[in-house]
Amino acid sequence: MNWWNHTLFAQQTAMEAGDMLLDYFGKITKYKGKSVAHDFVTKADLASEKFIIDKISTVFPDHSILSEESGFTIKESDYCWVIDPLDGTTNFVHEVPVFAISIALNYKNETVAAVVYNPGQGQSYTAALNEGARLNDYFIHPSNIKSLSESLLISGFPYLQDDKWELSFDLFKDFYRRSHGVRRFGAASLDFCYVASGLFEGFWEFNLKPWDVCAGNLILKEAGGYTSDWYGASMPDSGDRVLATNGHIQKEMETILGNDKYALFREDLD
Repeated sequence: MNWWNHTLFAQQTAMEAGDMLLDYFGKITKYKGKSVAHDFVTKADLASEKFIIDKISTVFPDHSILSEESGFTIKESDYCWVIDPLDGTTNFVHEVPVFAISIALNYKNETVAAVVYNPGQGQSYTAALNEGARLNDYFIHPSNIKSLSESLLISGFPYLQDDKWELSFDLFKDFYRRSHGVRRFGAASLDFCYVASGLFEGFWEFNLKPWDVCAGNLILKEAGGYTSDWYGASMPDSGDRVLATNGHIQKEMETILGNDKYALFREDLD
């Protein structure tokens, strides 16, 4: 089945929601904290989410929807849309134009269509299963850099400031020493896309959520990249322990992530 029409629908929906976000950009004076520090929600998040859910529900009334702010709307369907209406809310609040709308469609638990749209920079990343990945209608591919020592990496940090949070800075330093550097932009869906388009060679993070990873995962794989958990198994749909690379540095990154000094991260697997 060709999923490109669903991708185009998601792209158009994301671009319209992006126009709404730009109307709010630079005007946010109030925001609410969530369950942990530094995790925020604004009226822009909620307005974008409502618009996207309403549009999907109108066009595909029988489809389920999983969204960051509203949770799960379950229908008896093989289709489920996974939505982040504003990925990078902290950037948005502080008027940093690195944020995105992420929309993906799962069919029988496989992602088949995806868009990650950054309205602040006019970047529309799209993919459909077996159709490749694109940035603004041009096909994209990961870089061909073959060693970690020559790579530029990107990562993020969790909101919950616990022992794993403390240990994550050691991991950050470990990768920093072994590469050309590590950047932290604050929007995981875009991090996948930056690897897909060759800006970075690798991305790792933990304690993400399905709406953070679903669209970006398909975009990177369709571009020709590689995704997994930290230890080489399939990337978890939950978003926990995500590794995404150009493929060439995958094993080097897995070796570091699997080091015994970072065993705390895999304690729930043992």
